[in-house]
Amino acid sequence: MSSTVTLPLSTPVVTVRELNARVRTLLENKFETVWVAGELSNVKKAPSGHWYFCLKDAEAQVECAMFRGRAQFLDFRPENGQQVEVRARVTLYEARGQYQLVVDEIRRAGLGALYEAFEKLKARLEAEGLFAPERKRELPSFPRAIGVVTSPVGAAVRDVLTTLARRAPMIPVVVYPAQVQGEGAGAQVARAIAKANARAECDVLIICRGGGSLEDLWAFNEEAVARAIVTSAIPVVSGVGHETDFSIADFVADVRAATPTAAAAAATPDTAALRGEVDARARRLARSVRRTLESAAQRLDHAGRRLLTPAERLERLRSRIAQCARGLRRAAGSAHELRALALARLERSLAHLDPTQVLGRGYSIVRGADGHVRKSSAGLAPGAPLDITFAEGGAAVTVTKPR
Repeated sequence: MSSTVTLPLSTPVVTVRELNARVRTLLENKFETVWVAGELSNVKKAPSGHWYFCLKDAEAQVECAMFRGRAQFLDFRPENGQQVEVRARVTLYEARGQYQLVVDEIRRAGLGALYEAFEKLKARLEAEGLFAPERKRELPSFPRAIGVVTSPVGAAVRDVLTTLARRAPMIPVVVYPAQVQGEGAGAQVARAIAKANARAECDVLIICRGGGSLEDLWAFNEEAVARAIVTSAIPVVSGVGHETDFSIADFVADVRAATPTAAAAAATPDTAALRGEVDARARRLARSVRRTLESAAQRLDHAGRRLLTPAERLERLRSRIAQCARGLRRAAGSAHELRALALARLERSLAHLDPTQVLGRGYSIVRGADGHVRKSSAGLAPGAPLDITFAEGGAAVTVTKPR
């Protein structure tokens, strides 16, 4: 006997797309970002730059996708069979109803302990103030010599020396060789820094190596290297790995450069740019000198036009003397005329006072025996002598009868 199960008519019916969307939401809300360990298999890189692979262990597997925006920061190429750890978000590829991981980061298996050690040391040194911007020193603009702490073989030292030779060939370079990878590399780098300080022959020190994995760059995450950089009396430029790589050395160095080549550029003046600046200043100086000389030449021309020969100066003096003489003559003539006019006025004034003019009208001047003019007859006695002056001539008389 068979039985049939009938669903209530009120139960909603959903589409496959809606169902997968709900499942995706449940997965993404349930799981935070997780680290998952496993072996890579079926690794493929799409033309778009996205990576697709399967992460498996002995008992299970899960499909993974790493999109181009995150894949560009990989420091190694994923390959089948590699043991890795991935940091990923759990989700569902709705179009196929496939549960998968969207990967943000991949690291080789066993690096978890290194990352933990890195973060612990970073936090401790930062708490000591070793990363503080105020303790960082400026690099010298024109170093006497540049020191390089790196492996004497490899691409990093070649890149640095090539860049230094191109930018500042006049600056001596001293290489302090050190192992930069493997057992004991950190101690060698620290000793090379100490040696450079002891010899004191450089004004700036570059510490560098090429790119690599976290294990490859680990020497620059060791505390001995960090302490050597901090205590260095020489300013330090750190150029470790690629642009996306960060080491403890980067944080404590005075300047962090993205690559060894960038470190060499940071430590040196750009001679080509300096030459261009010198040329520009020389052109400005030449223009200024030319303008100064032209102005001086104009002033000289004006002064030359005003400058006279001795003969010209004598001629001008003669002309001035002649002009002064004419002026004097005119002034003397005017003064003479003025004096003659004044004298004539005085003569006319005196003529009015001249007693002889009065005599001409019939008057006479009578003087006594003492010569004084007699104005009255008082005191005259008969027989007294008098002198009479007429308009023309005169006479001596004797008083016969005074009135």
